[in-house]
Amino acid sequence: MAWFRKRKYAILPVKEKREIKKDLWEKCDGCSRVIYKKILMENLKVCPRCEYHFRLTARERISFTLDEGSFRESNEEISSVDPLDFRSKQSYREKLKEAREKTGLPEAVVTGEGKISGHPVILAVSDSHFIMGSMGSVVGEKITRAAESALEKKIPFLSISAGGGGARMQEGMLSLMQMAKTSAAVGKLKNAGVLYISLLTDPTMAGVAASYASLGDIIIAEPKALIGFTGPRVIEQTIRQKLPKGFQRSEFLFKRGMIDLVLPRKELKPTLAKLLPFFS
Repeated sequence: MAWFRKRKYAILPVKEKREIKKDLWEKCDGCSRVIYKKILMENLKVCPRCEYHFRLTARERISFTLDEGSFRESNEEISSVDPLDFRSKQSYREKLKEAREKTGLPEAVVTGEGKISGHPVILAVSDSHFIMGSMGSVVGEKITRAAESALEKKIPFLSISAGGGGARMQEGMLSLMQMAKTSAAVGKLKNAGVLYISLLTDPTMAGVAASYASLGDIIIAEPKALIGFTGPRVIEQTIRQKLPKGFQRSEFLFKRGMIDLVLPRKELKPTLAKLLPFFS
């Protein structure tokens, strides 16, 4: 009994495969689908299928938030040094150099002045691609100077947080001091009646979340942003309990009154354009 039957297949000419350039496509961390980068940028780096919000660089965030050509950067000449001569497998100087080459930024935060639908704002934007947006002495100094500039000019201050690295251990107590320093700076805005809006993006954790990022007159968050002091895995291991679904995500915090608004990225600029004249 024949278990198989021979078939004759025609030999067709092999078509030349078209090479797909990897730099033209991006894989979504939310739904694992591949997205054409041009379409992704037109959608403000939000997945058109699952609405996953990609992490933005500071420059991308500025271009998406402010009016075109209105941004004037300040204090860009300030950069971190190695006050403790910190040594490990990779020295702090090497880590800073690597981060600067990777991002093209001197530090993890960009500050300056710009306009949103014609309304002037002082802006501080952190970049999670620079040592996870961690807060060192220069980050704290730049944010403090931005707040002081808003106080002097009596115009709103907008901080956009994307720091998941906390205070930098490489700078020791100098880094931890920035929590109190930035909190005091935005506290002066409140006393003077100057509007302070804080936008929390993924991730906003540790020292950033425990200081200036949580002190806004209006606190806005992007969908599903991770926000908190310690990560959920560490908390579960410490208390040995299963955490609620969505714990430390922006929607979870919104339901408990810690956040005023959860806004998709496309709605952010129109909402700010309404808030700024109302409170000015």
